Amino acid sequence: MLGNSRKWIIVVVTIWLQAFTGTNFDFSQYSSAMKSALNISQMQLNNLATANDMGKLFGWSSGFALMYFPLPAVMFIAAAMGFVSYGLQWLLLQGFIHLPYFLVFVVSVLGGVSICWFNTVCFVLCIRSFPVKRALALSLTVSFNGVSGALYTLAANSIDPSSPTLYLLLNALLPLLVSFAAAFFAPIMPHSPAHHDHSNSNSRDSIMFLVLNLLATLTGLYLLLFASHASAGDVASNRLFLGGAIFLLLLPLFVAYASSWSRPAVHDDDLELHKELIISCKRMLEEEQCGSAVLGRLDFWLYYVTYICGGTIGLVYSNNLGQIAESVGTSCEISTLVMVYASFSFFGRLLSALPDYIGSKLYFARTGWLCIALIPTPVAFTFMALSQTPLALPIGTALIGFSSGFIFAAAVSVTSELFGPNSVAVNHNLLITNIPIGSLVYGFLSALLYDANTNSGVCIGRQCYFWTFVCWACTAVLGLLSSLLLFFRTKHAYQLHDGFVRG
Repeated sequence: MLGNSRKWIIVVVTIWLQAFTGTNFDFSQYSSAMKSALNISQMQLNNLATANDMGKLFGWSSGFALMYFPLPAVMFIAAAMGFVSYGLQWLLLQGFIHLPYFLVFVVSVLGGVSICWFNTVCFVLCIRSFPVKRALALSLTVSFNGVSGALYTLAANSIDPSSPTLYLLLNALLPLLVSFAAAFFAPIMPHSPAHHDHSNSNSRDSIMFLVLNLLATLTGLYLLLFASHASAGDVASNRLFLGGAIFLLLLPLFVAYASSWSRPAVHDDDLELHKELIISCKRMLEEEQCGSAVLGRLDFWLYYVTYICGGTIGLVYSNNLGQIAESVGTSCEISTLVMVYASFSFFGRLLSALPDYIGSKLYFARTGWLCIALIPTPVAFTFMALSQTPLALPIGTALIGFSSGFIFAAAVSVTSELFGPNSVAVNHNLLITNIPIGSLVYGFLSALLYDANTNSGVCIGRQCYFWTFVCWACTAVLGLLSSLLLFFRTKHAYQLHDGFVRG
């Protein structure tokens, strides 16, 4: 009975890990405090945000570690790195220790490595547990990484809304606590590719994923409609909302255990079809390529440009939310904006599963969906640059969060389809090296324009980010064009893939 629910418990554990390990999404909550404590410029603050993203340059180390250590060990190493990184930063801002700027930069990089290791653990868990339905597993679990900012905001407001440094303490402790919870509820984490019971049919898996996606949607709506409107000064309300969010995160666990109550029917035809599909299409999709072989493909570099001009630019925008809100006189609404970005990023990630649900009626290459998902980003930056309405910032934030969230979640499946599922741990970490590069370039541009208009270290007015938004909009258009080229180059392979599925 437990064996039947085993893989679903692993999905729930992965959801928890993703929900509480997106510690980079709350940087804007304590960035101003960090800037003041270190007495640094906006350019230097941007470098700290970039340092967190630079951890992805060392993401390949997680794939290397998995060759020698079991998944739980890699998970706890990731938690330990995050504990040291954010713990030291918290001690610094509390005045208990003193660190030079260079060491703060180094520990920020360590925090980024921690996030990357957690993500790799989650990707491998999904792919090993669901070799056929891995796209659904990945889109569902990666979606919850988008609500990390909202959950940490709720947690901080439930304890001490006036302390921005509290976010650093939570960043250090919560991933470690969730790792222990994951080890307790899922000691069955596979250390090697799992042997799957043929009695678990594809149709039943699809129904279970549909139920879990509905619960995920409920969680996102809850955070958006209720938690995002909680007053930062109302501790009692925030505690109530936090309790509701935790309950919604625990609810999938009961669904996972309930999956063992009935035995699914055998559908060997579906399994044989998948085997035939892999064999027949191996030269078009899912062909295993790794390292230098991937770097030598034009498809990879089109994919790289698409990501750096789409998802990465959205991440840089979220890192600058604190200063952006402050510049237009809405610093008191930073928490709300973080909630909006996190919630819509969550829905974007969740919607990345749409191709897998409508594939039987309307099959469209996943690279095409990636292209469509990029459209809101240049629209949002253009709107925020030209509009003077107070609603421009939250609307633009929602559009960018939705777009980047879709790209973050869909990218893992695209990587596995274009370059092989067994090499995702290495190939996807090669892809996301664009994040620190983009963070450095885009952040440098925004900081340069910000400091050019500053007065006594603080810039107030629309001019602070006007040209930044214009430049970012043009960059997003470049990403859109690159995604179009990638779509035209790969749509034939996807059409053949669809032909085998329908045939």
